[in-house]
Amino acid sequence: MTGEAIEEKQGAPVERISGVVIRIAGDSGDGMQLTGDRFTSETAAYGNDLSTLPDFPAEIRAPAGTLPGVSAFQLHFADHDILTPGDAPDVLVAMNPAALMANIGDLPQGGVLIVNSDEFTKRNLSKVGYDANPLENESLAAYQVHSVAMATLARGALEGTGLSKKDADRSKNMFALGLLCWMYNRPTEGTERFLREKFARRPDLAEANILSFKAGWNYGETTEAFSVQYEVKPATLAPGTYRNITGNSALSLGLIAASRRSGLPLFLGAYPITPASDILHELSKHKRFGVRTFQAEDEISGVGAALGASFGGALGVTSTSGPGMALKAETIGLAVSLELPLVVIDVQRAGPSTGMPTKTEQADLLMALYARSGESPVAVLAPGTPWESSEIAP
Repeated sequence: MTGEAIEEKQGAPVERISGVVIRIAGDSGDGMQLTGDRFTSETAAYGNDLSTLPDFPAEIRAPAGTLPGVSAFQLHFADHDILTPGDAPDVLVAMNPAALMANIGDLPQGGVLIVNSDEFTKRNLSKVGYDANPLENESLAAYQVHSVAMATLARGALEGTGLSKKDADRSKNMFALGLLCWMYNRPTEGTERFLREKFARRPDLAEANILSFKAGWNYGETTEAFSVQYEVKPATLAPGTYRNITGNSALSLGLIAASRRSGLPLFLGAYPITPASDILHELSKHKRFGVRTFQAEDEISGVGAALGASFGGALGVTSTSGPGMALKAETIGLAVSLELPLVVIDVQRAGPSTGMPTKTEQADLLMALYARSGESPVAVLAPGTPWESSEIAP
């Protein structure tokens, strides 16, 4: 995060920077992914180039406030072309002690640390092994620390709405979002519109989240704790229509395009497996393009159905992750023997055996190349970046 100039405006001075990496971390029930997604959407609407890295806990709903349950979202945005979500954050937002302990090692000295002080209770500190409150000693002296009672301030903003304390506390992630939007001069209209649409059936919750969001913005505007705002100018991008998209969604649209251009109906046979399940979810929405999706009872059934569809003249596709690739190996060998076309998608994840389902990793290349019996070579496309995906497309 390199500052270029400081512009004097009414309120806090504005420092222009070329780019910044922000990481928002908290318990998996704190709405970190939603917060990161909304900040990303506002940043895209502003015109910055960006790259994101959602980080889900691998465990199945670990106990609240523990290290295994920490969920994070990292966003790198800039006024120039960028290719990665960044190695380390310039700004860390920690919603509880577990989030702080899990991520503080990545924050460089001098980095900005924003902490939800309400969660730093004796009980929560003991869950992750803190002997003393790091906000009350010198252990964080190397960072620019901003201790903010987010839950208390959010509850104060919602007084008179009739919401319970529990529902009010759930909106603290919107307080954090509002504060970040103030710090980096992000637009707010899109988030307000999104919240009203998301909670259309519960207008009270929609207005509560909007009030908390505005409270976060106003806290940054009125408090003297933050001496400066930051401005990242829009990037110079080629004219056109842009969209916020994930790799799985892009791949699904590419399969539909291949089906339409080849004149072959698209058939997906798949067993739900993270992180590949979104392909099944996305393709099931596009029946109007002649897409058929089959949720199989297991991995072998999924690839068998896809191969059968290919035998019947369709574009047969199956999607999976590392453990499923092992189970599909025999049928892939059968496809080679029968000389039938078959598209196998491996959305890779980390770890051996069943692995860590929410941690992505480029780990299966050798298995994709060689993990079949006998001489059964297959064509493997292994892009390392989104740009390479378009370059290697036939």
